Amino acid sequence: MTAPESRQLSTAFGKYRLNRYPLRKKELLQAWDAADEYLLNHLAEEGIVTPGSKILVVNDGFGAVTVSLAKMQPAMQTDSFIAQWSTEENLRSNGIEPESISLLPSTVDLGDQHYDLVLVRVPKTLALLEHQLSTIKRHLTENGKIIGYGMVKQISRSTLDLFSAIIGETRTSLAKKKARLIFASPDITLADKGSSYPIWYSLEGYGFQVCSHANVFSRECLDIGTRLLLEHLPERHDFQDIVDLGCGSGALGLVAGSRNPQSRIFFIDESYMAVASAEATFKATGLGNESVFIAGDGLEGFARQSVDLVLCNPPFHQQHVVGDFIAWGMFQQSHKALRRGGELRIVGNRHLNYHIKLKRIFGNAEVIASDRKFVIIRAVKQ
Repeated sequence: MTAPESRQLSTAFGKYRLNRYPLRKKELLQAWDAADEYLLNHLAEEGIVTPGSKILVVNDGFGAVTVSLAKMQPAMQTDSFIAQWSTEENLRSNGIEPESISLLPSTVDLGDQHYDLVLVRVPKTLALLEHQLSTIKRHLTENGKIIGYGMVKQISRSTLDLFSAIIGETRTSLAKKKARLIFASPDITLADKGSSYPIWYSLEGYGFQVCSHANVFSRECLDIGTRLLLEHLPERHDFQDIVDLGCGSGALGLVAGSRNPQSRIFFIDESYMAVASAEATFKATGLGNESVFIAGDGLEGFARQSVDLVLCNPPFHQQHVVGDFIAWGMFQQSHKALRRGGELRIVGNRHLNYHIKLKRIFGNAEVIASDRKFVIIRAVKQ
């Protein structure tokens, strides 16, 4: 797709043209928000960033902060493949070599690295924030600073309590353009409990143990939508290539694989923690299926007509933005990748009307089960 005209972010660190990824023809949202601007302006006004400072940026949405601070060669850590990919592309489009920045998936250990300044975008889930703060605390230099940032609606009392309990005394800035900064003073006297993740739970009725890292949806038990889909998997047991798309901890692919021992199972998610969870879950079962684990943008890169069955419980948000564009993209990718006669089977909330979108793409869509909240829909590649 031809890139839409980039929008320009102007800060004291420079002017940068940034895009959201994946690219969409009619993108209405920009690749940064007021929280990114507030943070960057604060860093410049207070002279916090100096030559030689070791900086870690955590949860940068589309690379706005990382690109702006690129001259300082920060490290950037994220659980999102999309965020990492977006950052790489935005670095390139501004003439900056991505190799000059350490781009670290959330599942990569920080090793013996220590940082003078850690900038943490408040994530969507408290569990991920708890895990990240517990990890980051061990990688601060003696006088290291942590600054959190986000939109006011994303920062709750529980958010601040986590900063206080894990890092130390915490205060907030005044709100500007509905954005706020969080300042936490590291307290070495606080007990270092470390992260409580990953955790495991029993997949009742199936005899498997499931692994969940901090950023996995429904970490402590199987969500009710996925459970309904598990109860209505295809009765055929002759599939060769099965995809668990947006796999989370991998329950759909796991059960489908156990019923199709000859099959190859692809576990795909844009969350590195989800893919790591699915891999740990699958390996713990001892199933003999060939398995492939991919952190990526759905089925992007799959050959046409290369899979037989796609199972999916589509997410309806990208970071803090809610919409059906992710599901729409997954459905289009599935149609492209499925062989003729292959099937996409999904679960979704009733009110999302996914059957309408599936009929537009596949030419058919059948509701095969439902309850008060969810529907199970199948669409077949003609």
